[in-house]
Amino acid sequence: QVQLVESGGGLVQAGGSLRLSCTASGGIKSIDTMAWYRQAPGQQRELAATITSGGSTNYQYFVKGRFTLFRGDAKNTIYLQMNDLQPEDTAVYYCNAPRIVTDRGVECEKWGQGTQVTVSS
Repeated sequence: QVQLVESGGGLVQAGGSLRLSCTASGGIKSIDTMAWYRQAPGQQRELAATITSGGSTNYQYFVKGRFTLFRGDAKNTIYLQMNDLQPEDTAVYYCNAPRIVTDRGVECEKWGQGTQVTVSS
């Protein structure tokens, strides 16, 4: 069974920075795209940024210029560097992989457990 494990959330003041990480494991052969979503209290989960296996990234307007998504040296690990955080960035951040090829076949729509990011004003 594939697992996505996030870490790096916490409490930070407005203007501060945090770095989230997400590592996928469990007999993985390949992952094309990975993504970060976030869900604020009382709101729907929304896509924040995506990265392909080749390193191409795409950002939603509300994080563009402040967040950077990149792949780590460790296989199947991605990072979300979040700078100039604002109170409206407060949310649970989730790592996602829409499609993963494993030694058991293809697994779809895998999610991490989420990590809380709280930004105080």
